[in-house]
Amino acid sequence: MLADLVEELKKTGLEEAPADHSAIAGAEDVACDVCMCLASYCDKHLQPHYDAATFKKHKLVEPSKKLQENICSRHDEVMKIFCRTDQQCICYLCSVDEHKGHDTVSAAAERTERQRELEGSRQNIQQRIQDREKEVKLLQQEVEAVLVDLTYEDTSKGWTQWYELSEDGINQ
Repeated sequence: MLADLVEELKKTGLEEAPADHSAIAGAEDVACDVCMCLASYCDKHLQPHYDAATFKKHKLVEPSKKLQENICSRHDEVMKIFCRTDQQCICYLCSVDEHKGHDTVSAAAERTERQRELEGSRQNIQQRIQDREKEVKLLQQEVEAVLVDLTYEDTSKGWTQWYELSEDGINQ
């Protein structure tokens, strides 16, 4: 592993750090990928993650300006565990210290579980919407049927009244 790093260093060479600190790029200036160790890299320093066997095992993720949100403020470790007891992300050291004996799972497992629950809720709500739409449609059909009946009754009454009036006129 060390030999691979030395070999990579020989290939890329050493560069002097810029003397002018204003030339150093800030987090907002560089769009870098991020290794799970939460180190951000520019393209030049990211390349060994693609080339060197040692780094190929690293899982690269999209850059984030909120890296500190994933670091435990108490232990400066990545928070990869979710404490269900306290409903919060924690680091490994927290899990064996103040969260010892709590119901914990990997943060990824908790995310998967919550996404599954969310999908179930979404489907349930979608079904309820469809049921309500069917009820509305049935009510609209009933209203139309009542209106047709009322129109028929009004028409029948009108004809009956006309007939009675014309009979009265003929009989007089």
